[in-house]
Amino acid sequence: MALTNAQSLEELWDMHTRRMAEYGFDRLLYGYTNYRTSNSLGDPADFVILSNHHKRYVEQYIDDGLYFHAPMTQWALENEGACSWARIQCMLDSGALNEAQRRVVTFNHSFQVHAGYSISFRAISSRAKGAIGLTARPDLSQEDADTIWQKHGTDILLMNNVAHLKITSLPYAGSHRTLTKRQRETLEWVGDGKTTQDIATLMGVSRAMVEKHLRLARQSLDVETTAQAVLKATLHNQMYRL
Repeated sequence: MALTNAQSLEELWDMHTRRMAEYGFDRLLYGYTNYRTSNSLGDPADFVILSNHHKRYVEQYIDDGLYFHAPMTQWALENEGACSWARIQCMLDSGALNEAQRRVVTFNHSFQVHAGYSISFRAISSRAKGAIGLTARPDLSQEDADTIWQKHGTDILLMNNVAHLKITSLPYAGSHRTLTKRQRETLEWVGDGKTTQDIATLMGVSRAMVEKHLRLARQSLDVETTAQAVLKATLHNQMYRL
């Protein structure tokens, strides 16, 4: 599968969105976090967010926190596998949605996001969670989307799981600046347990230069300590890159 050979998120996402569009799902929204707790998904600035929705839709959906109240987000947090958005209509009809959830549904409809499927991926740890929403073309109904899924659902599910696994293996900078080669190298030596003096000797620079690289790395990753920088860089696959 070509997805497994992708060398960047941009390349992978382009291939995946084009493939899903062939099935009738022309707008995708993928989200992944390593910072889930019992009552939070972490800082949205640390999410891995990939989407080909209209920029204004993504900004409002994420920045305004609508995602947290979305009915299918709640389903994804409690389940694994795929789920038809017919579930939303059933909840509307039964009065099971609260006011915040109904606002999300109304917002989605304003952007012609009304039919599709959600996939919740198996978590690799208690802090991690990934999911993707597959929005059907505006001209398709939920019944149409369900028919497509009945015919191709197994293949679509497999391709999205492969994409998810590949995404979690590729470097991601998000809203933060990408580490420079020197900043990354310095953090890698810290991760290997080396002292500042050790690193200075190994890199052939002064201790002051090592401290500068670490300070700039912390700023790029928006963290306070070097230990936090090592952890975040590792989680975002920015460490030990070829």
